Formats: sequence, structure tokens, C-alpha cells
Amino acid sequence: MTAHPSHSVVRRPRSLTHPPRTGLLLVAPAILLVTVFALAPLAFALYISVTNWPLVGEYRFVGPDNYRLALTDPGMWKAIRYTLLYTAIVTGPILVIGYGLAVLVRRRRRGSTVLRTIFFLPFVVGLTTLSYMLVLEAQPESGAINRILRALGLSDGTTAWLVDGPLATVLICLLVIWTVPGLTMILLMAAMQSIPAETYEAAQIDGASWWQREWRITIPMIRQNVAIALIISVIGSLLAFNQFFILTRGGPGTDTMTIVGYIYNRAFVELQLGSATAISLLLVVVVAAVTGAQFLLLREKD
Repeated sequence: MTAHPSHSVVRRPRSLTHPPRTGLLLVAPAILLVTVFALAPLAFALYISVTNWPLVGEYRFVGPDNYRLALTDPGMWKAIRYTLLYTAIVTGPILVIGYGLAVLVRRRRRGSTVLRTIFFLPFVVGLTTLSYMLVLEAQPESGAINRILRALGLSDGTTAWLVDGPLATVLICLLVIWTVPGLTMILLMAAMQSIPAETYEAAQIDGASWWQREWRITIPMIRQNVAIALIISVIGSLLAFNQFFILTRGGPGTDTMTIVGYIYNRAFVELQLGSATAISLLLVVVVAAVTGAQFLLLREKD
């Protein structure tokens, strides 16, 4: 009797199988890169964080003292509160404006490519370049901001934006809200364009309004991209440094000091690299926890 085809066993020739060492050789370059550029620096940072490493001069082992002092440092907590306030201010507008821009340019119609370029251009130019430009435009008397406000009758044209904590915060937040939504637009637009047009047509035939189509179809189907855009925005805000360093240096006093700026001052102004490294590692833990929480809250649900 002939064996049924489903009972036959296909054996792969031994010459076609790859020994385990072949796989190890293939991943060895990636393992080497991760070890050299991630694991080794992390291990060295852990070592520095338990010393009083002064950047210049002798150092000694201090154990967990740096972490203990960091957790009781009022300056660090003030910087954390300000960073959280800044993050809370800019995150929502970045996501909402980015979503609105994505809706505006997702259709392939005349002029959409030009609009995408215009909306994405500030992000390409970068916060660093735009911050240096804003330093000039925010100057009293000579800056374009005061000139425009004076022409509109909203100011006398002598406002010192960058030496006042609340005013500087408003200016920096507006700069970030203008610059960053372009990236969110690209992330969400790519997801929107992958949604079949038939889905919208069927909903429209059933009488769904534009808002219902967006809320019931678009947002659920681009949930993962929204999560990625939100995570990138929150992490970028928690690690904000360049715009604050260029525009205010954390001043006046420490009114606009972010946590990364505080770490920079401890390391390169006060020359307390051990303490700064300990705070940096605590920040890594916080950012990892926030990112994990966002993944859990925004994950796809069956």
C-alpha cells in the first residue's frame, strides 16, 4: 500500500543546515557594536556614579552617596518640576497640530507635496538653528518680535523676553510647537495613507459624518503611529536641552532650568561628574518608566 502524502516526512539534506556558530557569526557585529557603544559606556557610567569623580583631579569611591544626595537635592526637584511643566505644555499641541497637518496633506492632490515640504521644513532646519535665530529676533528694540507687537499696538517694543522666566517659557514653547509637529505629521500621514479608501466610502454610504469617520476609522487604525509620535514627543521634551541652553542658559536664575541642563551644570560647571552621572542614570530610569507606561496605555487591544 502506498503511504499517504500527508504522512511523508521531508528531510532536509544535512549539507543545507547551518550550524549554530553560523548564526553567532552573523550577529557578532551587532553584538560588538552594542557592547562597545551601549553596554560598556553604561557600565562605566555606573562606576562613575558611585565615585566623587571631579572631571579634573583625584577621585574616590563614595558608594550610594551621590544617589542619596540627588534625591534630597531641591535644585534637582525644581528642574524636574519645570521639565514636567514644559512637557505638559507642548505635548498636546504637538500631537493635535501634527494630526491636523496630516489630515490636510494626506490626500494626493495638487499642492499637497508643497504643503508637506513647508510644514516639515522647520523640523529639518532644527531647533538649534532656530533657537539661534530666535535669540536675535527676541532682542528688545531691535528684534522682529517686539517690532511686530509694537506695530500691532500690543507692546511698547521693549519687552526683554529672554530674561523673564514665564515669558521665556512661553517663547520656547511656541518655538517647539512650531518646529516639531512636522515630524508628527509625517508619521501620521504615512499611516493614514495606508487605510483603504473603500473603508471610508463604505462608512460614508452608511451616513457617517467626517468626524465620525475620523473618530471611528482613522484614529483606531493609526493607533500605533499615534503612540510612536507621542512617545517621541514626550521623550524629546523630557530630554530638552539645546533650546534652553541657547536661549536662556536656564535663567534668569534657575527659572528655566531643565533636568538635562541641571545635569550639564553639575558636570561641566561645578565639575561634579560623579553626581551628574548619578542623576543621569536616575533620569534614564524615569524615561524608561514613562516610555513603558505609554506603551501599555497605547498598545493595541484585541
